[in-house]
Amino acid sequence: MNYTLDEKYEFIKQTLLQSESANPIEIAKTLMKKEFIGMHGPEHHFLDGAAFLTAYRNAGGKIELERCLDELAERTVKMPGAMCGYWGVCGSVASVGAALSVLYGTGPLSTDIYYKHNMEYTAAVITEMSKIGGARCCKRNAFLALSYAARFVKEKYGIDMQCKSVQCEFSPSNKQCLQEGCPFYQESFA
Repeated sequence: MNYTLDEKYEFIKQTLLQSESANPIEIAKTLMKKEFIGMHGPEHHFLDGAAFLTAYRNAGGKIELERCLDELAERTVKMPGAMCGYWGVCGSVASVGAALSVLYGTGPLSTDIYYKHNMEYTAAVITEMSKIGGARCCKRNAFLALSYAARFVKEKYGIDMQCKSVQCEFSPSNKQCLQEGCPFYQESFA
């Protein structure tokens, strides 16, 4: 069945409002297994930041999750697919960066520490992604962006998400999988 991006966003939001996990990767993987989520696609531009926001709330962060998800959706729906190849910035990193901006009310005229922190986070993840290279993989990039985000908010803000080691189970579905070139590749899933 084909779903519109708006329908996918709504399905993601409704699933996340029920989540109790404080592990952003576990949350993202649960969503990634749903039939309305493609192996690759712009739905990850919302999914990844939304999984982060949900884990943040479930780890003790004081946020109004539904309001934050709605604001994130407004921002991420503007991101086109294939940003990684065409723009040189991964949509997953931009999604989590947008989620951080939503959390702390950061905008283009912000002069507080959060503006700096958001840039610091996105720069670190993009640098790591550049070491891995392409072809694109929305799963790999989500795992990287979310694991960095979990460490980042623990270090900066004392929010301790339950982010453990990550094993990708999507390799068989990805024709462009880097396999051993991916830090999350597990041969047992291939």
